[in-house]
Amino acid sequence: MKIRKILLAFLTVVLLAARAHSQNDKSAANSSRDSAKPFLGRWDLTLKAPDREYPSWLELRDENGHLTAQMVGRWGNARPLPSAELSNGRLKFVSPKEEEDSKTDMVFEGTLTGKILSGTTNAPDGKTWQWTGRRAPVLKRTSPPNWASSIPLFNGKDLAGWHEDKPGAAPVWKVENGILVRPDRGPELINSSKFEDFKLHVEFNCGPQSNSGVYLRGRYEVQIETDSAGDPASQRMGGVYGFLAPSPEPARTPDQWQTYDVTLIGRMITLVLNGKTIIDNKEIPGITGGALDSHEELPGPIYLQGTEKGRVMFRNIVITPASK
Repeated sequence: MKIRKILLAFLTVVLLAARAHSQNDKSAANSSRDSAKPFLGRWDLTLKAPDREYPSWLELRDENGHLTAQMVGRWGNARPLPSAELSNGRLKFVSPKEEEDSKTDMVFEGTLTGKILSGTTNAPDGKTWQWTGRRAPVLKRTSPPNWASSIPLFNGKDLAGWHEDKPGAAPVWKVENGILVRPDRGPELINSSKFEDFKLHVEFNCGPQSNSGVYLRGRYEVQIETDSAGDPASQRMGGVYGFLAPSPEPARTPDQWQTYDVTLIGRMITLVLNGKTIIDNKEIPGITGGALDSHEELPGPIYLQGTEKGRVMFRNIVITPASK
């Protein structure tokens, strides 16, 4: 009997200790989550190199008490990061060197002061870059827009109203027989007007093994390609690059004229290819690689991607902006 009482007492002590340990773990986890809350969500980043500023984007999440990060760097698509941690109010996340064209991983460290994330990173040029982050705007509209009159962005004659992104260089884009032609790997072609919400009509012809895109507000790329069959669906024809995949996925049809009709209201996009809806009122989470800037709260231009390979042609580019 004494042995049984001793055993019961021992088990009671073990159970109480286990419960206390579990409660301590839960308290620690809750405390960790509470400290992470101000950092969670989407951030528009700006990296300040000596020669220019690079737009970037970051999303931080709490997944079962573990901090995870997704990032759009200076180029490319949204991708999960291998490491993100928060310690004593200091954020640290790592972008692999393979993604950054760097000899070493880029290690970002920063703190949150008010509404601004800021810090430093070791850059590919061997220097230390400053970076800042502002919480990405929701861009939620409270009522449907009224549409203004349609505006032709391309006159079929010349590059009036457009400029290439390399000032002073000889023009590369050409107008041939009323068609806007982009030779292999040229500069970006940017419209001089800026827009908030709009409907966009554009016709394009993508050569074999070619790649281009239409950037909305200069920040969100709608992909045009005939060379990315092995990439994820969001990086193929009809995708919002790295974020939204088309459904159904369209066939690749090189050397044929096709039509995009895009409606962009806030972050919500509807994309119609050749009369068929392939993205139906979906949210674009953030900027895509190649964005002109990360200031998502501002109007921005339409721009046509020129840096990828192959021959791509455009015509009948018409925008219908929302009226004020």
